[in-house]
Amino acid sequence: MRVLKTILIILGAIVVLTAVLIAMAPDEYRCERSVVIDAPPSTVYPHISSLAAMDKWSPWNEYDPNMKKSMEGTDGTVGAKSMWEGNEDVGKGEQTITALKPDQGVELDLKFLEPWQSQSKVAVDLVPEGEGTKATWSMSGENDMMGKFFGLFMDMDAMIGKDFEKGLAMLKDETEKAAAADRAELAAKTSGGYIVETIEHPETVYVGKRNKKVKWDGIGSYYATTLPAVGAAIGAAKLQMAGAPSGIYWEWNEKDQTADILAGMPVKGDADIKVPGFETHVVPASKMLMIAYYGDYAASGKAHEAMDAFIKDKGMDHYGNVIEEYVTDPMSEPDTTKWLTNIYYMVK
Repeated sequence: MRVLKTILIILGAIVVLTAVLIAMAPDEYRCERSVVIDAPPSTVYPHISSLAAMDKWSPWNEYDPNMKKSMEGTDGTVGAKSMWEGNEDVGKGEQTITALKPDQGVELDLKFLEPWQSQSKVAVDLVPEGEGTKATWSMSGENDMMGKFFGLFMDMDAMIGKDFEKGLAMLKDETEKAAAADRAELAAKTSGGYIVETIEHPETVYVGKRNKKVKWDGIGSYYATTLPAVGAAIGAAKLQMAGAPSGIYWEWNEKDQTADILAGMPVKGDADIKVPGFETHVVPASKMLMIAYYGDYAASGKAHEAMDAFIKDKGMDHYGNVIEEYVTDPMSEPDTTKWLTNIYYMVK
């Protein structure tokens, strides 16, 4: 009897001690890990802003490659939900996007349904760090009685943190590879500091006035007098404009410093359009290279030089017209650095 009494006393002490330890355990838990990614937040964000994107770097996929997955709602929007069911390592659960902060992070509600039930708040936060991004993956919630009990025997932060570190390492690798590909793509279409885009330009009809021998130093005044006259004629003819005032170039003569130009407006219609006193010119649908040039019109020569160098470097052939599209009205925007001119070259 004395032995039994001793055992009961010991068991009672263990129960009391366990109860005390559980009572002393924190009411809330939080686990987080961070990694610095060599890419700006705008590049990292697409890799965390949808459930499908996050699944690509989920560390739990390798625990059960055959787990069943499903989704509800529109992925990449608040309310989208993913569900999974797998082996004892991954259990059964669901997560729902609750907040999306472009280039800053994502928040989710996470529910485990099996092997036990729990609910947590999950977030991936992005903060600029130098030229890169610090990504912090966190999970937090209320520590219920069962959680406090298991916490006496297991280091939950170490267990979850290990998976977070593995997932963040995959996110870093995936994002940095994508960033490197983006940089390579940008470098491949950059010439002289300008980005050269390749586009399919639709057929465009211009109404304007052509002068085959405009002196370079007189181009500005030629536009200043011709374009308002074209605009007035188009209005009188009840034609609809289809874009910004433009200059259509046939030749840029270095020898006598003249240019063959049509100063005109794009209009809706076809080649049969007739406006008394003006010409109609159709630029056919074609592949074109485009530079969005910002700055004073008088300094746009460097953009044209960059375009010429790009065409030569890529082994392309320039033919037909060069088009300058004057998007910004200098009368309403005095800051020349904000003047946008789209420069187009027809190539094949």
